[in-house]
Order: sequence, then C-alpha cells, then structure tokens
Amino acid sequence: MIKRVIWIILDSVGVGALEDAKEYGDEGAFTLKHVLEQEEKINLPNLKKLGLGNIDSGLPLGEETECIGCFGKAKEISKGKDTTIGHWEMVGIHTKIPFRTYPNGFSDEIMQQFIKQCGIGGYLGNCVASGTKIIEELGDEHVKTGYPIIYTSADSVFQIAAHEEVIPLEKLYEMCHIARKLLVGDNSVSRVIARPFVGASGNYVRTANRHDYSVKPEKENLLNYLKESGIPVIGVGKIHDIFDGEGISETLYTKDNMDGVDKTLETMQKLEKGLIFTNLVEFDSKWGHRRDAKGYLQGLLDFDNRLKEIMEQMREDDLLIINADHGCDPTFRGTDHTREYIPILLYGKSIKKGIDIGIRNSFADIGQSIAEIFGTKRLKIGTSFMDKLG
Repeated sequence: MIKRVIWIILDSVGVGALEDAKEYGDEGAFTLKHVLEQEEKINLPNLKKLGLGNIDSGLPLGEETECIGCFGKAKEISKGKDTTIGHWEMVGIHTKIPFRTYPNGFSDEIMQQFIKQCGIGGYLGNCVASGTKIIEELGDEHVKTGYPIIYTSADSVFQIAAHEEVIPLEKLYEMCHIARKLLVGDNSVSRVIARPFVGASGNYVRTANRHDYSVKPEKENLLNYLKESGIPVIGVGKIHDIFDGEGISETLYTKDNMDGVDKTLETMQKLEKGLIFTNLVEFDSKWGHRRDAKGYLQGLLDFDNRLKEIMEQMREDDLLIINADHGCDPTFRGTDHTREYIPILLYGKSIKKGIDIGIRNSFADIGQSIAEIFGTKRLKIGTSFMDKLG
C-alpha cells in the first residue's frame, strides 16, 4: 500500500508537439529531443532506467530493455501552454478559456491605478519582453528614476522587475499584491511575478527572490481534497505560488533546482505519509526561456545524477512520479513555452516494472491516480492509471 508520493515536476521538459500545436505556432517543437541532440552521446542512466527513452522512439537516449520504472506521456486538454494551466490540469482543473494575454502591454487605466496605489511616480516598459533583456535595456534608467520595470510575455503575466537596492523586496512584493488585486475580472492575468535583480550597469543578474502571485484556482481540486482528508501536502519550490496556497500544508521555497532536490530529500526524511510536490523551475526559467540548450542539457544531467539519491532514499510504500507541465524548446523560435506532450515516469518498490501506461488523455490522469492512492474524492477529469501498476 502506497503511503507517500514524491511528485517532481521538471518544469518545461516536453516530449513533442501536441496535435493542436499549430494553433499555438508550435509545430515541430520537441524540447527533450532537441536538448539531447546538443551532444553526440548522452548518458542519463537513471532517467533511462525509469523508461524516459521508451516514451518516444525519436529520443536519442534509446530504449531501456530492463526498465525498472513505468512510463508514458500525456496530452493537455486545457487551453494554453503555461505553468499555471499545466499544473492546474494535473490536479483536476480543466481550463476551457485561456487566460488573457497582453501583446500591446496593459491599459493606461490599469497602469495609472497601479502607480497611484503603489505611491510611485511612474513606471518603465509596459511591453512584451524577455526578462533578461529588459533589465539590460532599462536597468540603468530604473536605478536612476526608481521606477519599476513592467513587462509581460506570450503568457498571461504581469511582471515587475526591480533592483533589490532600489526597491527593497518587501516593497516589490507589496507592489505585486496591489497588481494582483487590480488584475481581475476582464483584466485578469494568470500570474503577477516579482522579478528582483542585483548588480551594476552592464552586469545585472536576476536573483532567487522571485515570487509568483497566481489567480486563485477553483476549490474542487486534488490538493484541497487531500487537505480535507487530512493528508499533508508539502510544496517545494513555486508550488505554493502556482496554487496561491490552496491545499498546501507547508511551503519550502528554493533558490535553484539542486536546492529543490535537497529540500525534497530533507522532507522525505521527515514526512511519514502524504504528498511531496516539487517544482524544478530552472529548466524553464533559466534555460528554456533564455534559449540555452547547453545549459538545459547540463540541468538534465545534474538532475539525473541526484535522482539516484531520491530513489535510494525511497521506502517500500513510496511512489515517485516525474513529469513536466508544458514544453519550452530552447532550439525553437521566440522565447516562449511550447505546446507539447509531457513525459510521465513512475517508480516504486511496490509497483510493477517496465509498464507502458500509454498516451494519457489528460494531465489530470496523474492527479486522479494520486486521488485513488490516498482514497480522496475523485477529480472531475482524468482517469487513474493505478490499475496498470498493481
């Protein structure tokens, strides 16, 4: 009987364009394959043992004949391709209407309300931009004026960049709370994001003090069902932010992927029963969006190396689930997410080995399986795959 689930999201590690990728301009995207192709010979021994190479014959890893895990991939039925929509679908929320985006920036009315409520004299930017480029372009003016840098992307986000010595973190987070309250209803965005940075002119660097302020998810979801059943949910990384704290018992923020692995391992030593829900964001934020395929590959190698520690620390009644939430192909055009299938890898000492769970019809199949494990209320969408693992 499974008593504990370790659920790790490799943020943006997609495994090939979905059938409707054309509608999103993402035909031909294949994050994992294109990252692995950066080197002639790639060795991800632990992920391969779990069946990563068995998910798609196009992956240069090759199939594992003595697979110790179970594997498959899942479609996204929700409209969109961002972190919030992907994670929400995993826990049973079907987003039928995509969040609004702002290709021309935010209205003058919104921006005037924002600066008035924040008590500031103005702002910079208010455009679609790459986060690293816009601080290069406007960082000096920001330091000179003290005005926050506002920008968005192809996703539904309102991002506020500020130098930590110009606008202290507490003030930046307060600005985000103000923006979050403004950006609702017809002006709603999926996330308001604090993007602090440090450094001097020509060498500005974003810090790990980012915070996301998500729109509240609907109450009917896996995390709340677990909470109602008295099952602890420990959120590692930005999980708390994605769900605005809904259903989260305890939050452990992280500074990078390896810190996320460290905190996951630490929690495994303490938690007797429940869900450890970890997001490793650097694949997306540091390498995917910045189109750094080599860095992305090194991130996969680093995670694979640490994966052995996680597997060795697992108990007989543990289940490990590893999947993504969307794609962000660093070899593709632009700097945005890509509409892709997500991989699913499963490992546990009490489940079968080498089982292909197939192509799942929704990310919610993962959440539905966790609901079955803990005996909670069923999710509105999704089909459990636990019958294949028994």
